[in-house]
Amino acid sequence: MSVLITFIQKAIMQGICMLFGADGEILTEKSGNLNLGVPGMMYMGGIAGLMAAFYYEKLAAHPNGLVGMILSLLAAFLMAAFAGLALTTFGVGFGNFFGGSLSTLAGGVGQISVAITGDAYRAKIPLLSKIPVIGDIFFNYGFLTYFAIIITLLMAFFLKRTRWGLNLNAVGESPATADAAGINVTLYKYLATVIGGGIAGLGGLYFVMEYSGGTWTNNGFGDRGWLAIALVIFALWKPINAIWGSFLFGGLYILYLYIPGLGRSMQEIFKMLPYLVTIIVLIITSLRKKKEQQPPESLGLAYFREDR
Repeated sequence: MSVLITFIQKAIMQGICMLFGADGEILTEKSGNLNLGVPGMMYMGGIAGLMAAFYYEKLAAHPNGLVGMILSLLAAFLMAAFAGLALTTFGVGFGNFFGGSLSTLAGGVGQISVAITGDAYRAKIPLLSKIPVIGDIFFNYGFLTYFAIIITLLMAFFLKRTRWGLNLNAVGESPATADAAGINVTLYKYLATVIGGGIAGLGGLYFVMEYSGGTWTNNGFGDRGWLAIALVIFALWKPINAIWGSFLFGGLYILYLYIPGLGRSMQEIFKMLPYLVTIIVLIITSLRKKKEQQPPESLGLAYFREDR
């Protein structure tokens, strides 16, 4: 039982990083823009948040964990939002460069310390986290885990139940029609890309602060950014599907660790499972051709108002 509980906990922790990235990309793609720079935005968000917390704790006479959280959240979101427009290609290199530089300032690679802010991010829910089994599975995580779920639920409501969300869907399906209806296509595409980039960057912040406890490791994110992109397809561009899909991906991503006797080659095959499941889902939905299971019709297509 304890092994199963540990596996579920680790699957959720792995999945949350992907969920942030998938949420950001879903919002971006709903506008018709295609941004494959999710890994770069995650790196940008992670290093920006870490730098903000590091310099705050270094310069403040009496650093406060809550203040460190606010500063790192703002820094991560803003830097990743900017990366969503301009720097996604260089995000991984940017993060590794500044991560290495910050490690040197802190005394050596792997010795970055943002303990106060890191502890604030990893604080568990009082009382509820102490409930046997239920507390371990549902209430034993830090702030960003629940924040990811809240953002996803709010995004689902926004896209389906609000005027602005319906306008965004219209822009993604047919920008010319939306433009003719008086919707500012350029503004919607711009905001969706910027905000989507910022949300994806929070996945990097989660990995650095909550998952890794406030430390930086160059290339430490692995292929989680690419898995987040695959998760968008698996979820059929629906935020709610991304919640349980992220936990499934997280479980598949670490499954090889819980199967004894696997060689190196078999471990790599098991790591491919999330991508394999995504390909299967893509094939099935392509054959069914249901409108609600397809990507936005104008996804990846440039729109020029003069061509209407």
